Amino acid sequence: MLRRLKLASLRGTSGDGAAAPAAAPTSAAAPALVSAITPPRRAWRWPWQNRWDAWWQARHPRSDTTSLVQRNIYILPSRPGMAFCATLLLLLLASINDQLSLGYLLTFLLAGAGLASMHSTHGNLRGLKLDLKTPAPAFAGQALVLDVRLHNTGKARYGIGLRLPEGRYADTAFTDVPAGGHAQLQLQVSFPARGRHLLPVLRIESRFPLGLFGAWSLWRPAAVAWVYPAPEIDAPATAASEEGLPQGQGQPGLGDDPGLRPYRHGDSPRQILWKKSAMALAQPQPPSGGINSGAAPLLVRERLGSRASEQWLDLAATRGLPFEARLSRLAAWVQRAEDAGLPYGLRLGDRAVDPDLGTDHYRVCMEALTLLEDRP
Repeated sequence: MLRRLKLASLRGTSGDGAAAPAAAPTSAAAPALVSAITPPRRAWRWPWQNRWDAWWQARHPRSDTTSLVQRNIYILPSRPGMAFCATLLLLLLASINDQLSLGYLLTFLLAGAGLASMHSTHGNLRGLKLDLKTPAPAFAGQALVLDVRLHNTGKARYGIGLRLPEGRYADTAFTDVPAGGHAQLQLQVSFPARGRHLLPVLRIESRFPLGLFGAWSLWRPAAVAWVYPAPEIDAPATAASEEGLPQGQGQPGLGDDPGLRPYRHGDSPRQILWKKSAMALAQPQPPSGGINSGAAPLLVRERLGSRASEQWLDLAATRGLPFEARLSRLAAWVQRAEDAGLPYGLRLGDRAVDPDLGTDHYRVCMEALTLLEDRP
């Protein structure tokens, strides 16, 4: 024993008696989290895998709704199920060898329980209907939430899971669907690059009740995910944001600003200048006979009331940066102008988006940045 310990200690040291260098720490934990969200695909595939994918895609067209029926539900024994089958085989061989009547009884009772479990696992998915809510846009590299709703017209369903086919079982989101009711599952995916991306294939699965069998179905959503350029962190201020503004108008809510007006019904909440409104609330208000008598009105920046309060965000102002970095800076400027309530326009070479403000205008500008191509 002492000799083994001595040999082990010698193996753990180098020739000069110093301890052998430990393996360099790896960042395996961080990529594992990323791979759970965006699993990497193998570069090389067997030829039969390509033929299988072509056949399967023709059999399962893309759709934002799916119904789980017998033709699109697959079932196989799980790892515990394979061990269970091996145990049954050993029991059967032992019963045959020793002619044990009780051994036969136990073997066939367990086999019947396994078959009943297989039927229940398949029926736990059969009859479910799923639909996907259109995903909200996300920035490149950030998590995009997929909101899946499950509808059940039959008995209660238990242990319904949703994950990516290449993801780990530990990353599966589970829920129970009540009888004649509905449930909701959310799954996060991410895309490293901007653009309009097709959503990945989703796997709906269940191992209820005993975990001996795993039933699953694959779903190809038809929805498209908008992935905007990631805004630059701590982007510098654009010169256009303060061009032509009178003194005190570099930022909304400071100084006299002829572009301000009281809130009107239908104005976007993004246009409300909350700090300016709070300052006005602290000042005494003249009496009036209106509905808001005695109360300071909310102040809103006029959308196109003054050319001096508009700003143009130009791609040419970002020269000298890589193309993707230029888009990230423009995205940061768009976000900053929208949050500040300043009407802004966008110039992207031969295309221009007129100055405006609001959710729709923000979406149009970000989509224009998303689809912009680098031209020499």
